[in-house]
Amino acid sequence: MVIFMNVFSVGLKGKDVQQLEAETLTALEALKRLKVGGLDRVVAVRVNDVLQDLSAQIGTTAELEPVYVHSHEGLEILRHSTSHVMAMAVKELFPGVKVTIGPAIKDGFYYDFDYERPFREDDLAHVEEKMNEIIQSDLPFTRKEIPLSEAAGFFKDQAEDYKVELINDLEADTVSLYTQGSFTDLCRGPHIPRTGMIKAFHLTKVAGAYWRGDERRPMLSRIYGVGFSDRKQLKKHLHMLEEARKRNHVRLGSQLELFNTYEEVGAGMVVWHPNGAMLRHLLEDFEISEHLKRGYELARGPEVLKTDLWKKSGHFDNYRENMYFTEIDGQSYGMKPMNCLSHMLIYGSKIRSYRELPKRYFELGTVHRHERSGVLHGLFRVREFTQDDAHILCTPEQLNDEIKGVLDFVREVMGVFQFDYELEISTRPEKSIGSDEDWELATQALVKAMDELQLNYEINEGDGAFYGPKIDVKLEDALGRKWQCATIQCDFTLPEKFDLTFIGKDGEKHRPVMIHRVILGAIERFIGVLIEHYAGAFPTWLAPVQVAILTVTDRNIPFGEKVKNAVLAAGIRVASDFRNEKLGLKVREAQVKKIPYMLIIGDKECDSEGVTPRKRNGQNLALMKANEFIDLITKESRQRREWQ
Repeated sequence: MVIFMNVFSVGLKGKDVQQLEAETLTALEALKRLKVGGLDRVVAVRVNDVLQDLSAQIGTTAELEPVYVHSHEGLEILRHSTSHVMAMAVKELFPGVKVTIGPAIKDGFYYDFDYERPFREDDLAHVEEKMNEIIQSDLPFTRKEIPLSEAAGFFKDQAEDYKVELINDLEADTVSLYTQGSFTDLCRGPHIPRTGMIKAFHLTKVAGAYWRGDERRPMLSRIYGVGFSDRKQLKKHLHMLEEARKRNHVRLGSQLELFNTYEEVGAGMVVWHPNGAMLRHLLEDFEISEHLKRGYELARGPEVLKTDLWKKSGHFDNYRENMYFTEIDGQSYGMKPMNCLSHMLIYGSKIRSYRELPKRYFELGTVHRHERSGVLHGLFRVREFTQDDAHILCTPEQLNDEIKGVLDFVREVMGVFQFDYELEISTRPEKSIGSDEDWELATQALVKAMDELQLNYEINEGDGAFYGPKIDVKLEDALGRKWQCATIQCDFTLPEKFDLTFIGKDGEKHRPVMIHRVILGAIERFIGVLIEHYAGAFPTWLAPVQVAILTVTDRNIPFGEKVKNAVLAAGIRVASDFRNEKLGLKVREAQVKKIPYMLIIGDKECDSEGVTPRKRNGQNLALMKANEFIDLITKESRQRREWQ
């Protein structure tokens, strides 16, 4: 029998091509013959820049690039493969369950299931145990391409209705299926070669999720997991998750008596308790003072405006699914999701000269947005919130300096809260208004300002606002997590829609440019981020209660009252605990509330008419006079020092 050999011209990316003889050649065999190192850590391969399985047959001319498990792509493949193993385990443990989709996500994966009951947290250990059995079996992942109709018939026979629906929505002649052991799934791939390559995973939680995110469709059970290339990285991540759990702003919000939500009030509506209201006041007061010293003027608009105005601005056509509408005296009104319309009306209320510009209007404006109930979460996603919203109207010549001024503002404010941050420019989305020329001018204005300040940034294609491109500021908190807060949007379109003008040096009318910007963003969301960033231990200047006065015995109360009144008179926020309880209990409760300072008042303090300050970290300061302590805390608050 004569076997005809083919010659394959194969090389690694950026390396010399080699001639390999074989009847057929898989990507894995080619990598072996090219003597690629660390093959046990390779999970897939790029063949002529197309991501494929290691088992894929390659053509006679191929440029190969191995994908290692620790790389970004490698981890995504590993995590997606782990979700398939989880689905297999669930099917074996829970007969009759239907599988839907199971993608890789940041740090992990999930899979949605339809079962006769919602999955519970105590199911996870059993699923993990079964997954480990599958992993130890070292089952190969095999790929098969079949006609669309055949795939639909295969899953219909298995009563996998969700897979059939997905297949029927595809516009393709064939689909690929992946099988490991007894489990077959609809999937584009690629996948790791064998289940035994999964070394480090953990199932973290269960949640509910609507099929395809549609509230009118069935509620499914979603199981989340995390996965890494080795146990060390998994252990590090689980430690971070535990730290994040401790910092959870919803839990701390209740513990510190900051805020709550109530079913009788409505989903996504926050009720601020006195400590939280004080925290908001401190932030808002800080914001107002920072804006005023930068030349901003305070403005305020109503929370409902006629729908005709929202139609004129383009919000009705491009944003109405996020808005609430009502009717007053037969007239349709829209609750504002943004503050820009009132600011434009203020600008347009009189003839403006170029000498007046720039005009910077600032408003702590309460807005309402219709968010789906499934995405609401604590302070991070709410339906009513307040933005530190400002709109700058300037000449085109002033635009560059104004954008740079806002970027400097962001830098200074984020420094106060000890936030590092990243920047990205988001460009024109598919659903938008305005001309291509205006969008290009606005985008280049943002790019120019960033380049002149020598700032690093990424381009986020198609994620701009519907009226203009924007710079998004992503904060990095104490755990290294990213949060979107500040944004700077450049807009040539709305000034034209509202016919905003100024009289130039030539005596003619000209069109101003508008910058929409927030520094902290939504106050609610920023407070949520702050709670988790500081783990609830706010710096002294921002703490709702700065000092707790604790008496040792009842006979110390009169002097305790005297100290309390002196501290209050100095403008320091104080709480007192004069109960007839053990001092240790009082100290622990003050520490749980994360109050920066405690003043212990015992016989020694009464006799010397002094106070003994104790920091929340347990450090005791020397006995001092009350006025010395007042000077200490006043200076610390003024400097806005790092939290202790």
